[in-house]
Amino acid sequence: MFGDVFESVHVKTSGAEINLVHGGAGRPLLLLHGYPQTHVIWHEVAPHLAHDFHVVCPDLRGYGDSSKPASTPDHYPYSKRAMAQDMVEVMASLGYKEFFVAGHDRGARVAHRMALDYPDSVKKVCVMDIAPTHHMFKATDQHFATGYYHWFFLIQPDGLPERMIGADPAYYLHEKLQRWSAPGAVFAEEAVAEYARCFATPEAIHASCEDYRAAASIDLTHDEEDMHKKISCPLLVLWGAQGFVHRTYDVLSVWCNRAERAEGKTLDCGHFLPEEASADVCEELMRFFADASYRKR
Repeated sequence: MFGDVFESVHVKTSGAEINLVHGGAGRPLLLLHGYPQTHVIWHEVAPHLAHDFHVVCPDLRGYGDSSKPASTPDHYPYSKRAMAQDMVEVMASLGYKEFFVAGHDRGARVAHRMALDYPDSVKKVCVMDIAPTHHMFKATDQHFATGYYHWFFLIQPDGLPERMIGADPAYYLHEKLQRWSAPGAVFAEEAVAEYARCFATPEAIHASCEDYRAAASIDLTHDEEDMHKKISCPLLVLWGAQGFVHRTYDVLSVWCNRAERAEGKTLDCGHFLPEEASADVCEELMRFFADASYRKR
């Protein structure tokens, strides 16, 4: 789906084996997907960006064809800190000490953590259709719990969500794509088939639940420890005008409290910006990442 410019490789990090595609020439740009998807979410964006950037599209640990490490009682292996470390090591393996990052959904939460933990590596960052995890949990009310019910369903213990989703993972996946997108949104059949293939295994379902369990526990601890920190590099925030985040938060204002330099824009779509509004996403990323230096190791 990405064309001949892109090469598929596996990179072994200190904690996982990461599947990715990369291609293009220019400044390094890391693109991170969200739930319940894979790097394929960038299939309409990455080929265009590859004209000006070296684009790297990995599957996060626990997703796609990346490994699903065993978890621990504190869920650290699926913390955003562990995922961010994977991505820094991936970029180092490709020769980059400094790079740009754009993330959607869960990938945006990894990008947020990466910008805090690795400020010398992340030169600019874009987050798509999220508010900060800590802010969302702390502002929980009935409206949020209804709209983001999965945040509370997926964290339940003893294999409950795994068993329920595992009874019909294809239905659950398609329901999420439909529920979170704008009315009339169309997803590429090949992309949806790939999401379904990767989401169908018990290991993948469990790993994705661990991602959310980490968010409700150790990620919150990390966020609370770093409340004094702000994202120091330039931040771009994009979100869908027909999505839950737009209906619930003053999105840019929230992020301005978490970053030294933030700008933002609403796009005419639902949650899945890279697929529902790929041309607008390309335009915004090209503009935002247009001029900044990086150093190749």
